[in-house]
Amino acid sequence: MRKTRFGTVATMAAVAALALTSCGGGGGSEADGDKIRIGIKYDQPGLGFKDGDNYTGFDVDVAKYVAGELGYTEDQIEFISAPSANRETMLQNDQVDMIFATYSITDERNKVVDFAGPYFVAGQDLLVPNDSDIKGPEDLDGKNLCSVTGSTSAQKVKDNYAKNTNLQELPGYAECTTQMSGGTIDAVTTDDIILAGLAAQPAYQGKFKVVGAPFSEENYGVGLPDGTDKCADINAAITKMIESGEWQKALDKNTEGTGYKPNAETNPPTLSDTCA
Repeated sequence: MRKTRFGTVATMAAVAALALTSCGGGGGSEADGDKIRIGIKYDQPGLGFKDGDNYTGFDVDVAKYVAGELGYTEDQIEFISAPSANRETMLQNDQVDMIFATYSITDERNKVVDFAGPYFVAGQDLLVPNDSDIKGPEDLDGKNLCSVTGSTSAQKVKDNYAKNTNLQELPGYAECTTQMSGGTIDAVTTDDIILAGLAAQPAYQGKFKVVGAPFSEENYGVGLPDGTDKCADINAAITKMIESGEWQKALDKNTEGTGYKPNAETNPPTLSDTCA
């Protein structure tokens, strides 16, 4: 179904090009009269965050850029909440056209959906108070480590790095950072860019820092319906965003004041042939 919908958009673009002797420029977008539905997180500051009618974050900025390259103006974008547990279902049930929501590319997910990208390579890391002497997961023995309920991140630290870590699970990262601000939590763990987004919130600027020693690798991809014909176009848009410097601007804007620097060996990412 998605192929047909995107194909219709492409046909409209071709007709417009013949009539206006331009393609998506000047007089309007390739997708005039249509909308694109993009799934994002609503509750991850710095990545995907909804505040009233305003949507902010790195995922949002990349999504807007890619949509623009596909011929959509910002007012043609409909952002839809895409919780982690619902992402495959939303793509399969035609609830969204694509998803930018810290969506790691995995072989298991690739069996039921398609991916473009990656547009970012994250790694599990630690968020700690600015005056903390914790430099990596090995330093967490006897410390209180927080992550969200249902996440495997904290258990991974206990199993592989510091077996005497005291694990604390809370409903959300906001609760973890609140407790760390009060001194009852020593560190929070999840993907490094998510931690940077938390540290960039006005209430925590200058209080927390990302350790900067990632100990995993997560390739954030653009989730797409299985069988889509738009993967190559999206990869071309991501590549253009990186080469133009807009990718770096978006990253800097959304992590400013945190001291966060992504792994330079993997970022900006080199796009593999995920469209095969």
